[in-house]
Amino acid sequence: MSYKSQRQLTFVRAMTAAMLATGVSIAGIAQAQETLNFAHVYETSEPYHEWALWAAEEIAERTDGRYNIQVHPASSLGKEADINEGLQLGTVDLIYTGNQFAGRFYGPIGIAGAPYMFRDFDHWQAYADSDLFDEIAQGYQDKTGNVPLAMNYYGRRHVTSNKPINEPADMQDLKIRTPNAPMYMMFPEAVGANPTPIAFAEVYLALQQGVVDAQENPLPTIRAKAFYEVQDYINLTGHITDSLITIAGGPLWDRLSEEDREIFREVYMEAGEKITEDILQSEEDLVAWFEEQGVTVNEVDITPFREAVMPHHNGDAATWDQETYDRLQAIGQ
Repeated sequence: MSYKSQRQLTFVRAMTAAMLATGVSIAGIAQAQETLNFAHVYETSEPYHEWALWAAEEIAERTDGRYNIQVHPASSLGKEADINEGLQLGTVDLIYTGNQFAGRFYGPIGIAGAPYMFRDFDHWQAYADSDLFDEIAQGYQDKTGNVPLAMNYYGRRHVTSNKPINEPADMQDLKIRTPNAPMYMMFPEAVGANPTPIAFAEVYLALQQGVVDAQENPLPTIRAKAFYEVQDYINLTGHITDSLITIAGGPLWDRLSEEDREIFREVYMEAGEKITEDILQSEEDLVAWFEEQGVTVNEVDITPFREAVMPHHNGDAATWDQETYDRLQAIGQ
């Protein structure tokens, strides 16, 4: 062995001995450098992104730096359908997704995304905290291997348009953008509109160019995506009390220790509580803000809209059984 090789071997042995003496292994270093990808379709200005960044920092701190979570906003790793597929493939590790998109893989979980399924926010919160949701989440995990970690309030969805909408007849033949999931289409179909799925990142341009006449989203999203710039009316239909689920991919979950699983669950549940608080506050504040921008915020009697939709809850589009529906409706009564 040459003198140079002997010196290199001596150095490696010395470094290994030093690491072992301080309790650090080569495997530990590799583990400390593991990078995970969190993907979502929302803007960096929104609470979902802010609290995803917070969660990444918390998990790094609580796991002594073993996980470096990179948060990818604004559909940068793909549309919502793509990132759901990515969980299965292991190309993304964590996502936010709507109940309806999760429902493509396990039907009952989509019930929380159906129009007028919840009476109000308190009914939604009671469901999110219920044994029923825990059972449904476990069913989703058993079916997919992926693990729901937390529910995050997304807000009540409202229709924006260039004309006032006061009754179901006003939506007849209205070409309205919806996400590409059946539960989002139930409301417009029930009132005679034409639901048109368009990727979230493309909605502003579609409205601006007249590809669609209308869209529907919660107030914070209408502001964040600037839809109010290309729509004259925000009609407070409140047709879906919507939420996002934070989901960990099965490949990630399978390699986490029980201790780390508990950390991930606790952190994302805390983030979900903060998101919910922020969205509730935004919903309170934004009506006045939109009016200051010159947008007409139209109060709507939702009764006829609800009555049009209710017969569809357990129709052909339902991906849940009657028992699940009845249990959800009984919560909080």
